Amino acid sequence: MGLDFPRAPADVINRLAGFDTPQISDLLNRLYAIDPVIRQLSGGDRTLAGSACTVRVYPGDNLMVHKSLDVAQPGDVVVVSASGDNSNAVLGDLVSTKAKHRGIAGYIVDGLIRDLPGIQELDFPVYARGTTPMGPLHRGPGEINYPVACGGVVVNPGDVIVADAAGVVCVPRLVAEELLGRLEAQSESSASYLAAVQRGEFSNAWVDTYLETHGCLIEKTAGESDR
Repeated sequence: MGLDFPRAPADVINRLAGFDTPQISDLLNRLYAIDPVIRQLSGGDRTLAGSACTVRVYPGDNLMVHKSLDVAQPGDVVVVSASGDNSNAVLGDLVSTKAKHRGIAGYIVDGLIRDLPGIQELDFPVYARGTTPMGPLHRGPGEINYPVACGGVVVNPGDVIVADAAGVVCVPRLVAEELLGRLEAQSESSASYLAAVQRGEFSNAWVDTYLETHGCLIEKTAGESDR
């Protein structure tokens, strides 16, 4: 069990939260988006962002999820790897209530949860594969703050998790500041391009250029004009 780990600066995390997950995913070479089956089940429409406190549990057991309440720091996102198990829940409304009191930002669960109506009443961010009424065991084994697999992505303790209605991405801690710089540099041009598209001002000529460059010849029919 690891009791602590390096975290990205709070300012970096807060600024990353200002970008939506598709933007972040694009600049991570589309490699760090977590399986979309792990989706937002509670927490409203706000963005969840924080350093990953990682938990690995034996499928159907949540002993280490309980212990993580003593390990995670305020603002952390607890990432629980239950190996995608679809039998027992590994998180419920009681743990979520305790976590909210401890200042934990939210949960990403590669598995199932229970007590969803109670969690939604908390207005507490939880992302998971789904729900079940079947509760967990409390026997172990498990690990805290070791690398885990979550939705097909390796998450290390201290990586930055950003999650919103569009999905969940994991930003490796060591590239978080560099990525933020690129996102902020790109934001002005992206906003200008989007505004032009919304006005209907755009050209699709780049598609034909790309196809022709890669050997796909486009044959025009008689009377067809260039667009």
